[in-house]
Amino acid sequence: MCAFAVLAGSILPALTANAAEKEAPKDIVLTGDAKCTSCHDENDSPEALRIGKTKHGAVADKRTPGCTNCHGESEKHVKEAGRGSGPTPPVDVGFTKKNAASSQERNAACLSCHQGSKRIGWQSSTHANQDVSCSSCHKIHDGKDPVRDKADQAEVCYECHKEQRAQVSRPSRHPIPEGKVNCSSCHNVHGDNPKALAKSSVNATCYSCHMEKRGPFVHNHQPVTEDCAICHNPHGTVIENLLKARPPFLCQECHSHTSHPSQSAGLPAGRTGSTTELGTVGRGCLNCHTNIHGSNSTQNSATVNRFRR
Repeated sequence: MCAFAVLAGSILPALTANAAEKEAPKDIVLTGDAKCTSCHDENDSPEALRIGKTKHGAVADKRTPGCTNCHGESEKHVKEAGRGSGPTPPVDVGFTKKNAASSQERNAACLSCHQGSKRIGWQSSTHANQDVSCSSCHKIHDGKDPVRDKADQAEVCYECHKEQRAQVSRPSRHPIPEGKVNCSSCHNVHGDNPKALAKSSVNATCYSCHMEKRGPFVHNHQPVTEDCAICHNPHGTVIENLLKARPPFLCQECHSHTSHPSQSAGLPAGRTGSTTELGTVGRGCLNCHTNIHGSNSTQNSATVNRFRR
């Protein structure tokens, strides 16, 4: 009897320790995720575990958050999960359509880490004011976030900006479908600049690529210095060079004074060299006014500021 007691006394602690090891859930992806992945494992939520393929899954980085950093402690959710006593309470901060928290709560979870840099003005941005949340555009748990990929980013934006989808399909456009330019090349969707532009103004944004149009010129074309979008639609048009209308109609929106700029289309009755009928023939303002963005001509001429060759 004593021998059995001794044997049992030596075996039971080992069995108890083994049972405790089996019962204690282990982290799968993130440090401390056992609280969640004991239920949300590869069988229940394989899509959630893909976070290990993202920057949020870099466990060697001390800044890497755990599940509860974004979703809250969710004590009620954990306590009632799997008991079968009714619907499981949602997590404190949910991101799916089924149990989504308010956009402010979801954004607060992201901004607790991502507040600085280009996102410093998020709270006063157009997207924030329209109750757009970070998770509306970003796929946090996915190994590939489409909005951060040049080839796929535009499709994410088109889900709301359908007019721009149609414009980018027009003949004259930026090479967005080819992936050479994307929406974030011109727009900072996290910022509070007008039209969510990457720079403080339309012109400053355009000059990031079109530096030859910046000037300063000896003779400036006033609409050019004011706003490139007066003449151009950057998302796409049916007129070459992204123009909103073809010359001379585009030019005549401003140049409606007497002489040939405001002449209507037509042909001279006969052969003529009269300059008063020049505007009725070619109908191509840029054939003569080639330096339309600005001229550096130093000729002492009355017409030097008309942006000719």
